[in-house]
Amino acid sequence: MPGLMVRLLMAAALAGGLAFPVGAATTELIVVDPHTGLAISGYDPVTYFTDNAPRPGKGEIEHTFAGAVWRFRNEGNRAAFLDDSDIYMPRFGGYDPLGVARGAALPGDPRLWLISGERLYLFFTPENKAAFAADPEQIATDAERKWPTVQLSLAP
Repeated sequence: MPGLMVRLLMAAALAGGLAFPVGAATTELIVVDPHTGLAISGYDPVTYFTDNAPRPGKGEIEHTFAGAVWRFRNEGNRAAFLDDSDIYMPRFGGYDPLGVARGAALPGDPRLWLISGERLYLFFTPENKAAFAADPEQIATDAERKWPTVQLSLAP
């Protein structure tokens, strides 16, 4: 019965125009693919800053950090991440800041992103990204305030 309920909820959400990032988990402190353990679907977190675009990392250049596997395009990007992972990791573990500000853990899609205040944010929907872009400081502040409570709803 619970499996049927999940399928019905997902079908209703998809019919309503919502898109779920493929393989995203919502029971972790960092959004990871439940089958591979990859953070941000294997995209290199440093390329959002250096290339102004998400670029896939390489399987042979990985680092496990904070319970997730992070991939990188080159050794320099891995070194930059190791030096300052707090900057390169998506804020709120990859959860959508608009959802966090509202008290919900919505997994962000690494293809829906924005850098604001030198931090990477991922979004559940294009609409959430647009809403955040319209008032990033206020939404980020609201999300920072709610994040400790939202974390309590996630499995460690």
